[in-house]
Amino acid sequence: MRNPLRFRQGNVSAEPSTDHITDCKEAARLPAADEKGPGIGHDYVGIDTSGVDPKKVLMKMDLHLIPMLALLYLLSFLDRGNIGNARIEGLVDDLKMTGPQYNWTLTVFFFTYCVFEVPSNLILKRLRPSIWLPSIMVAWGTVMTLMGVVQGFKGLLIARLFLGVAEAGLYPGVAYYITMWYCRTEAQFRQAMFFSAASVAGAFSGLLAYAIAKMDSVGGYDGWRWIFILEGILTVLVAVVAFFTIYDFPETAQFLTEPERAWVIHRLRYQGSKDSGQMVAESEHFKWKYVREAFTDWQIYLGLWMYWGIVCPLYGTSLFLPSIINELGYTSSTAQLLTVPIYIVAAILAVAVAWYSDRSGQRSPYILACMSAIGIGFIICIAASAHGGVPGVVYAGIFIAVCGIYPAFPGNVTWISNNLAGSYKRSAGMAVHIGVGNLAGAMASNFYRTTDRPKYLLGHGLELAFVSVGICAVLGLRLNYARINRKRDQMPLGEYSEAENSEKGDRAPTYRYVL
Repeated sequence: MRNPLRFRQGNVSAEPSTDHITDCKEAARLPAADEKGPGIGHDYVGIDTSGVDPKKVLMKMDLHLIPMLALLYLLSFLDRGNIGNARIEGLVDDLKMTGPQYNWTLTVFFFTYCVFEVPSNLILKRLRPSIWLPSIMVAWGTVMTLMGVVQGFKGLLIARLFLGVAEAGLYPGVAYYITMWYCRTEAQFRQAMFFSAASVAGAFSGLLAYAIAKMDSVGGYDGWRWIFILEGILTVLVAVVAFFTIYDFPETAQFLTEPERAWVIHRLRYQGSKDSGQMVAESEHFKWKYVREAFTDWQIYLGLWMYWGIVCPLYGTSLFLPSIINELGYTSSTAQLLTVPIYIVAAILAVAVAWYSDRSGQRSPYILACMSAIGIGFIICIAASAHGGVPGVVYAGIFIAVCGIYPAFPGNVTWISNNLAGSYKRSAGMAVHIGVGNLAGAMASNFYRTTDRPKYLLGHGLELAFVSVGICAVLGLRLNYARINRKRDQMPLGEYSEAENSEKGDRAPTYRYVL
């Protein structure tokens, strides 16, 4: 059954627009928990939501959700990339590894990371975020700690494989989790707020590695071993806290009142069809066909090239930036510290660009601008490195590239998630997009070869090539989305029933893609 909900009228200028929910006159019945599994609340019917203040509700959600998500991702990125800091503190020499062997320890992480992302996202939906996310966090923190006691190449290789298994669910899980709370016109700002933790992790990693490396010989361990051990222990401790501080779903959020929960759930379910003139609720029940559709959706595969154009430079810089700066002639300690300002500025830009993108309701123009900055940065790196003798210019090129990477990444993930309808299709689709996309990390791990130092022309050139292809993919997505939207504008609204349109998801004539 359906019952009317009354909504507070008016626009809230301080936040991305929430006007569209005021046009929703009826809310679809929300299935009870025994119909849908964990996280689905009771039937919010006949609830008066006229007193709900959108600005207040969004602020509540931001304060209760984003800080812990940001901390989790900061630790994830810190643990994933600290091997780059350990390298310049003597890891390769102490373990008697060759350059190609070191690159293999970076590469294998992404094989298991990619494979386990889709099942992890489906488990997150069926289980509970407050259980699943902290559990995998305990797992990767334990693996990270044990990396501090490996005795050779084989031990490090195996540890990195298991690190990929444990970390696989974190980023796609959190990215999907945000879509369960925020509408399409609000998502990128929140994605950027937690993703900017990766930028802070980059800065913090350099500072932390600089400090921890001073523990060289303490307890008979080298400084690089303490980097793994202490950062791994920190991850486990935070994971224990996360069990009690992560909220599951809007339906069960105790920090929201019952009218606020009804308001949040209603607008999430009807967001995809708001511009069509016919309100259609998103499908929430699980069917394997939604997973199959995610694996066969054209936009995910075209979006992969966009993703690779951003993530190849992202991993290339996060894994090799300390080494690149070190090879410019700076000492290892100075190289660690010179990474800090790059990541701090990138974090600020990521949040600022996301705010403007949400306000405008557009994704592609901002992604294109940021990817152009990445390309310009690597062009500067190539030109300056080929010339030689200008390390400051190479550093400037890397600075510009990183400042394009970090704002572009949340835009790319948000854009694809905005255009996938149906809870389980979005869950699987985002995991495919991010999981296969992260194979770029396996590729980027081999871009900066030891034999190419100190100029690393091949690495910079490959990054530029991927960025160029990514820009073409962004243009292709934009043109196809616009074409489909125009075609659907011409279609009659009554061709399919509400149930049929709900089943079709983003392929329904009532659905409009975000450009």
